[in-house]
Amino acid sequence: MSFTNVLFGRPLATSEERAEHIGVAAGIPIFGLDALTSAAYGPEAAMALLIPMGIAGTQHIVPVITAILVLLVIVFFSYRQTIAAYPTGGGSYTVATENLGNGAGLLAAAALMIDYILTAAVGISAGVTALTSAVPSLIPHTLALCLLILAVLAIVNLRGVKDTGAAFILPTFMFVGTLLVLIGVGVYKTYLSGGHPVPLEVPPPPAVQTVKYLGIWLLMKTFSSGCAAMTGVEAVSNGVMAFSEPRAKRAQRTLSIIVATLIVLLYGITWLSKMYGITAMDPDAHNYQSVLSILTTAVFGRGWFYYVTMGSVLVALSLSANTAFADFPRLARAIAQHDYLPHVFTLRGRRLLFSHGVYALTGFTAVILILFGGVTDKLIPLYAIGAFLAFTLSQAGMVVHWMKMDEHRGRLWHMFVNGIGAVATGITTIVVLIAKFAAGAWVTALLVPVLIGLMMVVKRHYSRVKREMKDMTPLNLANLEQPIVVIPMARWDRISEKALRFGLLLSKELKVVHIHSDDEPEGLEEVWGENILAPIEREKLSVPELVTIPSTYRFVVSPLMDYILDLEEKNPGRKVAVLLPEMVVRHWWENLLHNQRVQVLKLLLLLKGNQRIVVVNIPWYL
Repeated sequence: MSFTNVLFGRPLATSEERAEHIGVAAGIPIFGLDALTSAAYGPEAAMALLIPMGIAGTQHIVPVITAILVLLVIVFFSYRQTIAAYPTGGGSYTVATENLGNGAGLLAAAALMIDYILTAAVGISAGVTALTSAVPSLIPHTLALCLLILAVLAIVNLRGVKDTGAAFILPTFMFVGTLLVLIGVGVYKTYLSGGHPVPLEVPPPPAVQTVKYLGIWLLMKTFSSGCAAMTGVEAVSNGVMAFSEPRAKRAQRTLSIIVATLIVLLYGITWLSKMYGITAMDPDAHNYQSVLSILTTAVFGRGWFYYVTMGSVLVALSLSANTAFADFPRLARAIAQHDYLPHVFTLRGRRLLFSHGVYALTGFTAVILILFGGVTDKLIPLYAIGAFLAFTLSQAGMVVHWMKMDEHRGRLWHMFVNGIGAVATGITTIVVLIAKFAAGAWVTALLVPVLIGLMMVVKRHYSRVKREMKDMTPLNLANLEQPIVVIPMARWDRISEKALRFGLLLSKELKVVHIHSDDEPEGLEEVWGENILAPIEREKLSVPELVTIPSTYRFVVSPLMDYILDLEEKNPGRKVAVLLPEMVVRHWWENLLHNQRVQVLKLLLLLKGNQRIVVVNIPWYL
């Protein structure tokens, strides 16, 4: 078995696609890990904004998270309806395009693409943050660890949907299980202590209080940061086609389990943090610990359970980026099918997934991690706006969808649910944008129109190509004439012989062009008569013309280009076929040793030539 098959799995035939479909158990880690693991950093992202309030900030965090959970429930019911209405995959881009038009669809597409890239970056960086909280000596290696995990995720995802789900089931259930045990034991200890639990190890003291009251502005910023916990909820609706039949039912069941679990985790962690008096720490502090690390220490101490919990958090957070890997290629494919992205995104790879989407996501995520040094808190401000913009457009599109379904039973109720979802997420989008604009949301607000502009440029190009290529007329056989064949020849050797033999088959008008530098002792004239002309004349074939062009300054490509373009201009209506002899080597690195001038000449002919100049490669296999 080859190394490629071991690493990425054997190639799958198209007929094996049904076997790659997944059930609920695999759907939870593939499409829900991003949403579930946001419980590890969502509350902390909100609590970090309350650091100036000191211990008093813990009194406000529960109402803020409760408001976020209410919004989560509204979005949940909205997306259940989206799955039922679009059982072939009703992502925000598809829903917005079909119901609100191409403009809204492109807005949703740009927002989602940015959101998925940030999802991958935030998930990985949050996982490494959990690791460095447990092992502070690793903090200087944060970025290297992030890039290593990104590489592992890319390889795992290139193995296909089913293998990815199987690989992530255990880490997902271990993460959820340890946090549920933490919440259960913490609630039990709180109950036994009459609402005043005593930490096994005293948490770090809160920062000195510098703000006395929770103002509207601080409340908005806290709410918008906590909304990071809702990202990833739309993933299931984008990936309905990955489920086995009945697809819609399995997708709805998966979404229900994900949201119910997320509610328990978010509220439980937030409530226990309040009861134990735990506040977020400054991420730049030398003794920084995450809220989850502090809470686990307070409930269980730094024993084996602490390390099991933090280990599962690390693995799950790192793998949570998989939600982006599952959905980004599908989104890119849907956009490319409408000609707004390169068509390469529609191609399936060896494991029946859209591999080029995985490559693109890996590259963009690596750039983001490098730019921000792999620090979660620097990425969070950019994070939620794309998701909520996509939420809003999807729900607004669903309202229009139900308006079109005049005879659908329960149409008004469905419209009401999606309408509430659209209004709630729309208001949240505005709040997040205003509250986080100066902190980094302006980057997302700027990237969205830039990305839309790029997609429109791609669309315009494909439209022009289609118009130019479209030809419904019969085959045109008028004015058929043999081309003028040009063979650039540096010396007489076996590859030159192969090119000349092929040229003699193509046309009776053949020109061998030799660029002769002043520092060369001899040209082709020395061997032309004996090795070339004599055999041709014996076979009574058309004699090629030898064109020797002197090159005082040792230039080769420039004189060749001038000759070919001049020949084409002097022969209107004739095609000029340029045969380029090229060595084919065994190892990729050997390409650096050969064919440099050939590649430059080929590129220039393609850029400066026209429809009547044809470039033909003549390969010689070493």
